[in-house]
Parts: sequence; structure tokens; C-alpha cells
Amino acid sequence: MKILHTMLRVGDLDRAIAFYSGALGMRLHRRTDRPEQKYTLAFMGYGDPADAEIELTYNYGVDRYDLGTGYGHVALGVPDVAAVCDAVRERAPVLGGKVTREPGPVKGGTSVIAFIEDPDGYKIELIEHGT
Repeated sequence: MKILHTMLRVGDLDRAIAFYSGALGMRLHRRTDRPEQKYTLAFMGYGDPADAEIELTYNYGVDRYDLGTGYGHVALGVPDVAAVCDAVRERAPVLGGKVTREPGPVKGGTSVIAFIEDPDGYKIELIEHGT
């Protein structure tokens, strides 16, 4: 067994695709429109589409969601946390998103982490790993 994808509902699919590709370097693996069911899916990821992806779901006519209190975050392994945070800040005026925890060691450990939010308010943990 393996994790296939994490689904996030988004209020503006093109904006979400622009953020995940422009700020986080993901690429669009596939996009499927289902007009009869009134939704569109976009699968974003790194490398092989057979690896874990983020599924962005846009339901026609819904421009925002309440995130609730049960949702935590998506975690991404990145080679340079500070560089990703810089990219998010630089591109925020166009792509949206923001840095909510600056890069630094995790409490009680040595791993370098940071937190960002996408334009829909979803939290993303960046964890630095060697290349």
C-alpha cells in the first residue's frame, strides 16, 4: 500500500495551480473537468505521477471553504526551506500564500522546518532534507 494523494478543496483552481507550481515547483500532472457533476480536479506533484500527489478540487460556484479544526497540514520535503519561503514571499502578490513560521529548528529537535499557507489557507509544513 502507499499514499496516492491528499485532496484539498479550492475556491479558484487556476490560482491554486499557479501557487503550487509557481511557489512550490510542482507540476500539473493532469486536469479533469466533470461538468455533469459540477467539479474540476487538478493533480499536482513532483516527478512521476505515480508518486504521491495533491488533488486540488474545485466545485463549481464555491469560492471558499471553512477549513475546520481537524485539518493539520501537508508536509513537503525540500532541499532548502529558506529558499522556498523566499519564493513564497516574492511571489505572494501574484500567487497568494504566505509564510506563517520562519525557517528554523523544530522545537526539541534539529530538523529545519517552516510553515506556509496556500491562497486558500491550507497549511503546508516544509521540512529540509539533504539532496
